[in-house]
Amino acid sequence: MDNRDAVSAFLRSRREKITPEQAGLPVYGRRRVPGLRRGEVAALAGVSVEYYTRLERGSLRGVSDSVLDALAHALRLDDTERAYLHDLARAAGPAPAARSRQRTARQTVRASVLRIVEGMPALPAYVMNNRLDTLAANELGRALYAPMYDDPACRGNVARFAFLNSGAGRFYRDWEPMARFAVGALRVEAARDPYDRELTDLIGELSTRSDPFRVMWASHDVHVFRQSTKRLTHPVVGDLELDQETMALADESGLSVVVYSARRDTPAEDALTLLANWSATTGRDREADAAGNPPPGQH
Repeated sequence: MDNRDAVSAFLRSRREKITPEQAGLPVYGRRRVPGLRRGEVAALAGVSVEYYTRLERGSLRGVSDSVLDALAHALRLDDTERAYLHDLARAAGPAPAARSRQRTARQTVRASVLRIVEGMPALPAYVMNNRLDTLAANELGRALYAPMYDDPACRGNVARFAFLNSGAGRFYRDWEPMARFAVGALRVEAARDPYDRELTDLIGELSTRSDPFRVMWASHDVHVFRQSTKRLTHPVVGDLELDQETMALADESGLSVVVYSARRDTPAEDALTLLANWSATTGRDREADAAGNPPPGQH
């Protein structure tokens, strides 16, 4: 896998973010480059300038874990960035076998996982893969993300919704941080699974159709979804402030269960109750329309 451009841009972007003061290095005179010089990173990592220069030109093939860890320490990488660097190095090696079988498994949601998601009727929940596709959702999860599910162009993908749906900026009250997190998550997955054609197509589509995505992608920032607080404006129930928990399944599927909850005795808790009632009513209406019968109470 030729990922030299991604490697080079990532290392350079991290180097440029660190000041000599942050690295504990003395500063003499004016500096013509932002951040650290290549020689300073090499010294901090305990490698030669020539060797680090080769790495920053994108050649990570065959680099040992100890050198990668030393480089991560020198560049002050966080845990997500460190893992990303190791993924880039692995991707620079020979292609792993059985890639297609792994991808098929990632797209299958086990029946037991579906039962868990559907068994939380009072909490919006869905199953998401590393491309940010929502593969399954309970009724309240579909109601919460109704603007995404109502737009067939999104195809249930959170990144498509964030960057290509005109209403996403209203739905996410903190749109920019959320969008950056989504881009960072896609970049992590691109390093972890560079042979994923659907992911490559998604990134190409978003890069072509969205200027903000293209700019954020070029920053080479990485992100892993864990817990956060989402501030949303739903078209039916208004403002919501919900805690999000993302729990990765303990297998090789790459799937996560995402659950939203409201704090007790808050307007968001009342709004979720209202949303559940609305969802149940619209669900009965859809079933009645499909059967050709009027919904309850309408004759």
